[in-house]
Amino acid sequence: MPETEARRRLNGRVAAFSVLAPVGSFAGKGALRVLRASAVADAVELVCGYEAYERAN
Repeated sequence: MPETEARRRLNGRVAAFSVLAPVGSFAGKGALRVLRASAVADAVELVCGYEAYERAN
């Protein structure tokens, strides 16, 4: 699910937000998508990643 849609559906209940990326100099390409959502107390922790990555020069 796209990250923007997940945050809209959660209506401000996001406790933590992180973006996974490969090690090194890479730029995210495409949409930011939710990879994992975990319950944390009365909120949700989102772990996201881009659809693709390209090496930055």
